[in-house]
Amino acid sequence: MAALSAVRSSGRAARRLVCTHRVRSCSSIRFIKSKYVCVFDKSALKFSHQQRLFRTSAASHGQIVQFKLSDIGEGITEVTVKEWYIKEGDSVSQFDSICEVQSDKASVTITSRYDGIIRKLHYSLDEIAYVGKPLVDIEIDASKAVAAAEDVVEAPPMSHEEHTHQEIKGHKTLATPAVRRLAMENNIKLSEIVGTGKDNRILKEDILNYLAKQTGAILPPSPKAEIIPPLPKSESVPAPAKDKARKIPVPVSRPIVFSGKDKTEPITGFHKAMVKTMNAALKIPHFGYCDEVDLTQLVQLREELKPVAQIRGVKLSFMPFFIKAASLGLLQYPILNASLDENCQNVTYKASHNIGVAMDTEQGLIVPNVKNVQVCSVFEIASELNRLQSLGSAGQLGTSDLTGGTFTLSNVGTIGGTYTKPVILPPEVAIGALGKIQVLPRFNGRGEVFKARIMNVSWSADHRIIDGATMARFSNLWKSYLENPASMLLDLK
Repeated sequence: MAALSAVRSSGRAARRLVCTHRVRSCSSIRFIKSKYVCVFDKSALKFSHQQRLFRTSAASHGQIVQFKLSDIGEGITEVTVKEWYIKEGDSVSQFDSICEVQSDKASVTITSRYDGIIRKLHYSLDEIAYVGKPLVDIEIDASKAVAAAEDVVEAPPMSHEEHTHQEIKGHKTLATPAVRRLAMENNIKLSEIVGTGKDNRILKEDILNYLAKQTGAILPPSPKAEIIPPLPKSESVPAPAKDKARKIPVPVSRPIVFSGKDKTEPITGFHKAMVKTMNAALKIPHFGYCDEVDLTQLVQLREELKPVAQIRGVKLSFMPFFIKAASLGLLQYPILNASLDENCQNVTYKASHNIGVAMDTEQGLIVPNVKNVQVCSVFEIASELNRLQSLGSAGQLGTSDLTGGTFTLSNVGTIGGTYTKPVILPPEVAIGALGKIQVLPRFNGRGEVFKARIMNVSWSADHRIIDGATMARFSNLWKSYLENPASMLLDLK
């Protein structure tokens, strides 16, 4: 028994020697007393010694995790890397922006899931990145390596959309990464918060108000836009003097490079989306209808309201009036705000008026839409248009801004032209194109010639479910609202 106890105690001593000696090159067997050497298996000790060395190395150098590009929805399988926000060797934290990618539908910012150091970028700028393939390699802390490895290998990777949309019982909770991080730091479940933002989006104020209820703190009210009444005409902000001279378009000067060789490049980004959409539009029998609209009264009304909108920080163009008038017309002719299924068996009448506005950007033609126009004021539409135009110019429109449209207006007149033949954007069934506003002579009711502000409009409709009479009646109603803008007050909700 004494001999057995000695062997056991020697075994414990040997294990301690192996642990404390794991960073030295000599064999740990040398530190065991000679009279106990015959009892131990030297190969087993060496194996244990090597295991300790491996784990120590992992703790000092960290674990490399491949952060894969996840599915960002809408059936997208590939994207173009437009900008890197990090470089190799940079440290990142959770929710930090890694890069911006562009699909054929929208631009998306990819954020990090881990705290660590960037070790490798798998793509260069303007290269095609594929869903499910590694985007970057991140070295993370070894204490988190096991969980991270399981997360990457076994669990489906999280995309940018999943950062901002938390799936809860079949419903999506919208929140920005900053709001999610605030909730995480305070151990708050987003499912317990009622969002007050657009489309029930959870805002920072919602998190703070929730915390206030839990702790009894009183928070200051959120600042709201102050409604400023219109100024008297005598006190109105003077409009800058306009050059009465006729504006001559200046051609865009670009350096001409003659290489002497043809160049072939792939169709990517929004151009790829246009190819897909136009191929689908070819299946629609288009019906065209054109008319002209006298905007003389609307021009005067806008000049009066522009200073008021400017004080509120919003640029007021003609487009909000065009959009609101279209929404009032769609209430009377809902077939124009519908969609037809692929088998042409069912028509779905859309409850929301999500009116798209075609925009010409450096990335190509994009059509973001203003949501729920039927419940928006002209000022609210103008504010949303300002936001969409700013994001569109910067190439930062999200998928939610570019999808869900039910009706479209294209203001091609800002570039030039009068009449055109717009192409319907499936699954919508109608579209309108607006020409430039011209000063032309017209006759009044007494036969007198006067100077009128005339704009031409061109409509296209899906002739499978919309007849010419319906399109003409809708156009006449839309026209009457714009020629007599005060009449819109009678139908505003």
